[in-house]
Amino acid sequence: MKALRWFAGMAAVFAMAGAAVAQQPIKIGMSMPQTGGLGAGGKAALVAIRMWVEDVNARGGLLGRKVELTAYDDQSNPAMTPSLYTKLLDVDKVDLLIAPYATVPTAPIMPLVKQRDLLLMGNFSFQVNHTVKHDKWFNNAPWNNAASWFEGFFQAGQKAGAKTIAFLAADQEFAQNLANGAKELAKKGGLKTVYEQNYPPTTTDFSSLIRAVRASKPDLVFVASYPNDSVAIVRAVNEIGVGEGVKIFGGGMVGLQFTPIMESLGSLLNGIVNYNSYVPGMNYPGIEDFLQRYAKKAAAEKVDPLGFYLPPFNYAIGQMIEQAVTATKSLDHKVLADYLHKNEMKTIVGPIRYGADGEWANPRVVMGQFRGIADKNVEQFRQPGKQVILYPEAYKTGDVVVPFEKARK
Repeated sequence: MKALRWFAGMAAVFAMAGAAVAQQPIKIGMSMPQTGGLGAGGKAALVAIRMWVEDVNARGGLLGRKVELTAYDDQSNPAMTPSLYTKLLDVDKVDLLIAPYATVPTAPIMPLVKQRDLLLMGNFSFQVNHTVKHDKWFNNAPWNNAASWFEGFFQAGQKAGAKTIAFLAADQEFAQNLANGAKELAKKGGLKTVYEQNYPPTTTDFSSLIRAVRASKPDLVFVASYPNDSVAIVRAVNEIGVGEGVKIFGGGMVGLQFTPIMESLGSLLNGIVNYNSYVPGMNYPGIEDFLQRYAKKAAAEKVDPLGFYLPPFNYAIGQMIEQAVTATKSLDHKVLADYLHKNEMKTIVGPIRYGADGEWANPRVVMGQFRGIADKNVEQFRQPGKQVILYPEAYKTGDVVVPFEKARK
């Protein structure tokens, strides 16, 4: 009898232990730049991820357990991310990982997640898995290779009858990768390069470079720049001009998607054709509701009030995790990765299907042209038509206005 009571007691202990584990939260961990050069975008993205956590917990959580998010500030410093993700795994014992925003902070953690064979949901990185080739990487960004960013730019150029092109690019890896992809597309399209210049990332005065571009008399001007460069280049173009013969100007200018920069530049943006991830007029199921709810959160948090560029895609990370865990009833990283590879995800940024490399099988980078932008009016950017969608065809809202000088006016 004593033995029976002992076994019964132990069974009860194990049952209670199992129930306790089942009631523990599912822990999701990440770092996110909340300070430093990427901090403004990172803070807005974090608002969106936390919105998903609130939403999924209101629905009862995942597998009957609440979801808990741990997010450390990596200060936009890539040297910090390996130790932060090691802490998330070994100290915080998280169940799932989300990558930090951007390429530079993410690249250093790729060897770690591959060595440990972990699922990693990517966050607007570019080609960080190109050499690592980790089979459990899934990026939320609407591109795959470098060429996928600019097909819309060159399609618009071909329609405008362009024959020649000038390239201006920052001399750093990210911008160079973009420029190289653009050069491949230009070559395939039979465009003749009449000017090509890389500039140091510390450049602040672009007047001589813009004069050189103007002197080369190109039909297209392709720029691959980072936020501070983009602002300085737009201001230099406004002061100097690029010539009457330029049909299209822009392409790969990072920063012109960010609300503070758009508000600051105002009418100087008019005519520029540039890449984006989402602009008003793209009617994805659920995105309008998300943006309305986000706007209230953003006002309270004092972050990007529009939130077009990063927040919807960060919310989509949560949606994809939720779909995979719910469908497989598992937190096993191999099982989840297999599901993500084989199934199309439904998100507020449209359907996402992955290629073998964990990038989008069907890239959907927007190419838009700024039109009718006024100064000092952030609310105007909520309206469709301020960035006319030239590409993809399924979301097109207008044709490119050329030449650039005409479009500026």
